[in-house]
Amino acid sequence: MARAPILEDRLGLIAGNGRFPFLLLDAARAHGLTVVVAAIKEETDAEMNKRAAKDAGIRVHWLSLGELSRLIEMFHAEGVGRAVMAGQVKHKQIFSSIRPDWRLAKLLLSLRTRNTDMLLGAIAKVLGDEGIELISSTQYLEPLLAKEGVMTRRAPNKTEMADIAYGRTVARGVAGFDLGQTVVIAAQACVAVEAMEGTDATIARAGALFAAMDDQGEASTLSRSLTVVKVAKPNQDMRFDVPVVGIATITAMKAAGATCLALEPGRTLIFDVEAVVDAANKADISITVIQ
Repeated sequence: MARAPILEDRLGLIAGNGRFPFLLLDAARAHGLTVVVAAIKEETDAEMNKRAAKDAGIRVHWLSLGELSRLIEMFHAEGVGRAVMAGQVKHKQIFSSIRPDWRLAKLLLSLRTRNTDMLLGAIAKVLGDEGIELISSTQYLEPLLAKEGVMTRRAPNKTEMADIAYGRTVARGVAGFDLGQTVVIAAQACVAVEAMEGTDATIARAGALFAAMDDQGEASTLSRSLTVVKVAKPNQDMRFDVPVVGIATITAMKAAGATCLALEPGRTLIFDVEAVVDAANKADISITVIQ
């Protein structure tokens, strides 16, 4: 593909799964930008094609996860000088099911460790070396960043506050190793730690553990009330892997019997805020955003 001059009114969007790419797409279009979408075949919702069919300011190109060279060539041909990552790419996809092209294979071999920050940071550097600046994934979505305070009718009770305090210490340690962003706590004991499976699966695993204990009639000193604590990494790169909460998180918590969710202000995106708060209130789940 021929390399076109960089167009200032053009934004590249590397789209993963979920609603995040669509929210960012809407925000960028509201700013008058033409959005060139690199839709990942293994992750991006096919709804992206329908959106492009209705809006001439959206240009969609479908790529496989391992096609880093093609991504760069496509952005060059489209005149993209700035790009943003939005939407989850399942960690197990990154490290198991992709077929990397030569450029990505070379990059993977150069990594000291294959955690998310190391991989995405390396990809960001490759893009930057090719004249494509990767910008913050929250740049057009700042109103969706969590603000300090209690979001729901019910504030955390004394037990939940103790679990939050303990959980934040554990979660920050885990996040510091780039393993995950979420822990599930009960009676100041860690029940589940997020790894490659993602937040909602971690919550479900904690709920399943307690359900199994109940089914087997096992006595336990642990409270059956679960508190979910989600944090950003100590040196969170806002260009990728920013903590995200949505209605699916509340649904997973309700199913698991979790009663409290603690988030960090300014570094966590909350999608569909009104629906999230309404669902939490109906389930008597407390959501607090604490510094």
